[in-house]
Amino acid sequence: MNLVLLSGGSGKRLWPLSNDIRSKQFIKIFKDGEAGYESMVQRVFRQIKRADPQAKVTIATSKAQVSLIHNQLGNEVGISVEPCRRDTFPAIALATSYLVDVMGVPADESVVVCPVDPYVDDDYFEALKDLSRQADKGEANLVLMGIEPTYPSEKYGYILPEGEGPVARVRTFKEKPTAAVAEGYISQGALWNGGVFAYKLRYVLDRAHELIDFTDYQDLYDKYETLTKISFDYAVVEHEPNIQVMRFSGRWMDLGTWNTLTEAMEEAVVGKGTMNETCRGVNIINETDMPVLAMGLHDVVISASANGILVSDKEQSSYIKPFVDAMDQQVMFAEKSWGSFRVLDVESESMTIKVTLNAGHSMNYHSHRHRDEVWVVISGRGKTIVDGMENKVSAGDVVTMAAGTRHTVIAATELKLMEVQLGKDISVDDKEKFVLERDAYEA
Repeated sequence: MNLVLLSGGSGKRLWPLSNDIRSKQFIKIFKDGEAGYESMVQRVFRQIKRADPQAKVTIATSKAQVSLIHNQLGNEVGISVEPCRRDTFPAIALATSYLVDVMGVPADESVVVCPVDPYVDDDYFEALKDLSRQADKGEANLVLMGIEPTYPSEKYGYILPEGEGPVARVRTFKEKPTAAVAEGYISQGALWNGGVFAYKLRYVLDRAHELIDFTDYQDLYDKYETLTKISFDYAVVEHEPNIQVMRFSGRWMDLGTWNTLTEAMEEAVVGKGTMNETCRGVNIINETDMPVLAMGLHDVVISASANGILVSDKEQSSYIKPFVDAMDQQVMFAEKSWGSFRVLDVESESMTIKVTLNAGHSMNYHSHRHRDEVWVVISGRGKTIVDGMENKVSAGDVVTMAAGTRHTVIAATELKLMEVQLGKDISVDDKEKFVLERDAYEA
């Protein structure tokens, strides 16, 4: 089975745990079956591999998420990188071309496209395999998954099938309605449109060539910034008369707000948190080392991270986005392909950061024009390369780099260090990368 997972989002509705770098699908909030926690994307990837160990998974995403995907999933997953945001049709066209031109998947094979972050049980992934097999038959150019509604939702579009069988032709689509209108659709047998569908690769490639002048994947990638922003529904679905829908009646939840996310949490408290016996319907999610205490609260979510603290009525938490948009805030925590960092202190001419590098990983070999840096190793072993000079480092060692100095650190074990940045113009854009000889990476 070929799968394309669409991974977008700017991380505003689950602030403060999510931000412009870490969207909701990367928050580690679900029990992983062992002693730790996993994110939505890790949970979905694990479920896919359990359903089909041979599944080929490609994630269509922005450049900003690539490091985080590698951090959480490793290098086993394929990534189709969007140079910039151009809505779902360009993203799906680029991923389709990536599969054919880069990964060598035959154009007559089918692919299933779905969101990266649904909260579902394993039967959903068995249904995805059925969806792929239905597309293989070639009875329709598109096969959609229609989800049996559990309530008259105003958040989803609706699919009206021609019949009541497990697979039927699509009669029509309806935009997101009011709750009252949705009740009428459901009485007519309508299904939720969850944005899950399958097609043969050649079909979308042909449609892409009709709308975009390009030759192959690389040409499409190079022209991506010039493409018109348009959704897959408007570019393809609305113009396609030959569409089927396959019913799915299992659990399917879109955990897009704190209200819906806390419904799926297996534990009321994640991290350091305590509540007294008078609390009802309270969830605490705490990524800091400071304890959180809740008393006498009802239907409240408390979320704390390096980026801030949220205390909200669960229903009101759905309206958080405009308030977060109004905040001018630096990202205080991020996961990278090599590990993670957490900003501890910001002054006018200095910044202090705690950096954790995973064993066997390294930062890019780079320099800064406008700031000096000092590294203090807290734990672990590794080596630094500063202007080509190698030195082994361990707990207690101090490394200084003046502005313009090329430097990197390579972790032999998990390596933690404090990084102090000093300068009048400290900026994430002040970074120039360089190529380092491969043998220098042997920690």
